[in-house]
Amino acid sequence: MATDTTTSSSPTPTQAPATKHKRWKSRAVSRTVDAGNSAYCAVCDELIKFRARIRAEQIICNVYAKNRWDRVEHYHPACYEEAGSPYGEPNG
Repeated sequence: MATDTTTSSSPTPTQAPATKHKRWKSRAVSRTVDAGNSAYCAVCDELIKFRARIRAEQIICNVYAKNRWDRVEHYHPACYEEAGSPYGEPNG
């Protein structure tokens, strides 16, 4: 008897799992002002100052445009509220 040595494997399309791209969303966090900070507030354009005896807070926002990171914005807490909390309620 003859042995069939041909392989009849039909090419099956390999389906890669559909990758869903994460939608990046601008967000805000509340942090203490560190020594040597040189950030300016996006609303009042004044320096967000470190003070040794006062634990001042600042709002830091990662801003995304067209699903890509664009910039970081810094705010005084009062200025962020005055601006209408453009990037949501600050976490942290």
